Amino acid sequence: MRKSAFPPVVSPGTRVLILGSLPGEASLKAQRYYAHPQNLFWRLAGAVIGREDLPALDYEARLDALLAAGIGLWDTVASALRAGSLDAAIREAEHAPLAELAATLPALRAVGFNGKTSARIGRAQLSGGALALVDLPSSSPAHAAMSFAEKRERWLALKEFLA
Repeated sequence: MRKSAFPPVVSPGTRVLILGSLPGEASLKAQRYYAHPQNLFWRLAGAVIGREDLPALDYEARLDALLAAGIGLWDTVASALRAGSLDAAIREAEHAPLAELAATLPALRAVGFNGKTSARIGRAQLSGGALALVDLPSSSPAHAAMSFAEKRERWLALKEFLA
């Protein structure tokens, strides 16, 4: 079955765009970004914007808090065939038009890639421009080799682009 990404969550004030690869099963079922309860995204993003309470907020309030802080969300894969949620299972990927979206965001300073698949696909489309491209350790529960503290430290690099 072909799976599709959600629309981007951005505003004219977006200074940092965080890109995943393609929503997993829990997110697709819930129709919201990073819905798997073990995914660390909301904790990591909360650390970046200084809102440790971010995971406790309802979904719309989380998105509003990110947008207010200058962070947008999207994915590098517009649609693909994939059984399950692992990036390794992605087949016949159609890439999202990242450069086109970036061109519509006048305040955009950096793109953070949530995981290796996102970085591989996104860097191919966005390298060579003025944007800072930041590889982040995946927030996915499948990437458990790195501790939360280590991931948090790497994600905090995004703070400099929000000032």
